[in-house]
Amino acid sequence: MNIKIVQTKEELEDAYFVRKKVFIEEQNVPAEEEIDEFEKDATHFVLYNDERSPIGAGRFRILDGIGKVERICVLSEGRNKGAGALIMKAIESYAADKGIEKLKLNGQTHAIPFYEKLHYRVASEEFLDAGIPHKTMIKELK
Repeated sequence: MNIKIVQTKEELEDAYFVRKKVFIEEQNVPAEEEIDEFEKDATHFVLYNDERSPIGAGRFRILDGIGKVERICVLSEGRNKGAGALIMKAIESYAADKGIEKLKLNGQTHAIPFYEKLHYRVASEEFLDAGIPHKTMIKELK
């Protein structure tokens, strides 16, 4: 597997392809909520399998000096193979290179054990986002 920071229109389309499959088709998130007004402000990541097909994606923004990890997703055929961890490690490395010391994300409650394995800790009560239960999670990079 190969993770890339999106630099071309084609790579961005690959990231959107994965996000649309996972969030819009699988989880029934409305398209207008999934592809939002923050796309242009974000750094996007796309994960390719060995056949050069996109299988994972995520995005990253900096808000008030804190890194915000968003839209982490992996196609069903790539799950439970370390794909999500590869995306997260790439984003964390990128954030550290930018001098970011703290990351936060809003994780779907079913994914909390995944993020806890990566040393994120729950920092909020449960809330709904796009009708899906989430909790905010935090990780200190330093």
